[in-house]
Amino acid sequence: MYNLIYNRKVKNKCKNIGGKKVEELDLKELFNIFWNRKIYMIAIIILFILIGIVYTLTMVTPKYRSTTKLILAKIETTDSNNTNSDAITQADLTLNQKLLSTYKEMVVSDNILNQVKQNLGMDLKEKIDVSIALKEDSEMLHLSVVHEDPEKAAKITNEVAKVFSELVADTYNIQNIKVIDIAVPNYTPDNVNHSRDIMVAAFIGVVVAVVYALLANMLDTTIKTQDDIEKHVKLTVLAEIPLYESDIPMKKGGRK
Repeated sequence: MYNLIYNRKVKNKCKNIGGKKVEELDLKELFNIFWNRKIYMIAIIILFILIGIVYTLTMVTPKYRSTTKLILAKIETTDSNNTNSDAITQADLTLNQKLLSTYKEMVVSDNILNQVKQNLGMDLKEKIDVSIALKEDSEMLHLSVVHEDPEKAAKITNEVAKVFSELVADTYNIQNIKVIDIAVPNYTPDNVNHSRDIMVAAFIGVVVAVVYALLANMLDTTIKTQDDIEKHVKLTVLAEIPLYESDIPMKKGGRK
């Protein structure tokens, strides 16, 4: 331990930004800030990683996605008096392209979803997450349903495709929806990614640890080194006198 002797004033290293003096913080000092609090920073990061592990393994309800592929094929009218050739025409292609955006809206309508729930005996208040992907310049529709039960997800997907085809036939008096691939149960969760969740938690932990170290340094007003004296008192240190601890026992009424 040392007694520090200081005398004359020295200019504190600073720079003027917007009329205010801001202390310079070099890389070495910044490194020392983090290094002196490394144990706490590591503990914070480990804590957040553990939180991420617990969250991704226990708190995320797995949901499963099942998908069926539909294609807009040759248009066939439901009128029995109308005869069509087997060849698909340019008019069929043009009409199919125009109907794609309409079909995309129809398939997620409450009318279809309520009919699906009734057909499957589901609670009408139960939410069904239905989405449809439409590739540009294509007549292929990817109809997907996400549910907590993979078996139920596949069943709902196929029923939505069936009810959707029937509604198109009743509304437009045409049959141009064909199922290419029926939906099958998918037992891989669609919303669970353990690696991603843990990495996100670790990143948040790093940010929190860095903020903690910087705030702790800002709030720490104790003087520990020669540089602290020069920085806060604005005086240069001329000498350091070590405190001598004697091993000679003290005499009664005396001093070391």
